[in-house]
Amino acid sequence: MIPGLLVSTAGWALYPLVREPWHALALAPLTGTGIGVWLTMQSTALALIVPQRLRHAAFAQQRVAANLGLGLGGFAGGLIVTTADEATFTVLFLLNAATFLVYSLFVARLHLPAPPPGSTDDRGYRDALRDRPFARVMALNFAFVAISVALINAAFPIFAKNEAGVSEDAIGLLFLLNSLLIIGAQLPVARAVEGHRRTRGLALMCILFACGWMVIELAGLSESAAVVLLVAGVVVVSVGECLYDSIYAPLVADLAPTGKTGRYMAASGLAWQLGFITAPAVSGVLLGAAPFAFWPIVAVIALISAAYVLRLEPLLPPDARLTPHR
Repeated sequence: MIPGLLVSTAGWALYPLVREPWHALALAPLTGTGIGVWLTMQSTALALIVPQRLRHAAFAQQRVAANLGLGLGGFAGGLIVTTADEATFTVLFLLNAATFLVYSLFVARLHLPAPPPGSTDDRGYRDALRDRPFARVMALNFAFVAISVALINAAFPIFAKNEAGVSEDAIGLLFLLNSLLIIGAQLPVARAVEGHRRTRGLALMCILFACGWMVIELAGLSESAAVVLLVAGVVVVSVGECLYDSIYAPLVADLAPTGKTGRYMAASGLAWQLGFITAPAVSGVLLGAAPFAFWPIVAVIALISAAYVLRLEPLLPPDARLTPHR
């Protein structure tokens, strides 16, 4: 985690030196590499220091903290930056770099349990990718991300403005609503899934995504009720996101053999990133060609994913099938 945080620190500290577009393009892989390392290892560290029975609550709390950070970061950026003064961007970049440096000092004080002797080997990720249940979970994670958070950030605001006819300010408030709902509902949802089958929770999540996006589809067809329908759709999708964070990462941690948690988390993170990259590119093409056909396609993919995840149940180890009680 510490090397990754230091890479992020260096990347953001160098952004004030950007004078040409290619400078920014050269720095983007640096900052991306940093976050790819420390964010994945953060999930690994969380899985290692928290007992199995508390992992779902810990990952839920991590999501709440992340949304608070996103909200505070956006708020701080709005207060600091003004296009009338270029120096304000430098201040923001350097403050951002400092946050990674401070976090690295905190991480240095963590004491993670050492893996048992003989629990690691030099076969890299081959064992993880040959793990049949985990390979299916990875494929599902690609779909989960592609039909949820990736579309919230990419397709949803475009559709809301161009087809539902709402203003940029209203879209901003809808994003705020999404963050506030996750902050408020994440921990209650984590408690609600205790003692229940994870595959059923993930299937419910997919169904909620399908329903939420279809409600948002209706917003584009009803100008008078567009805002109400968009709010309803965001609420439903947000609850689905809370189910994802309460179930998915703890399931991956439980599937990982002793000493291989980092590899399983990293492989899962790769599937997440692929979904986050693919969905915006595809959604841009489909929204441009047939905006009102897009959300039904997404809903069908979500329902297929729900059926597929239910078939995963017999392949999971018995001790990974239920979310444990705290």
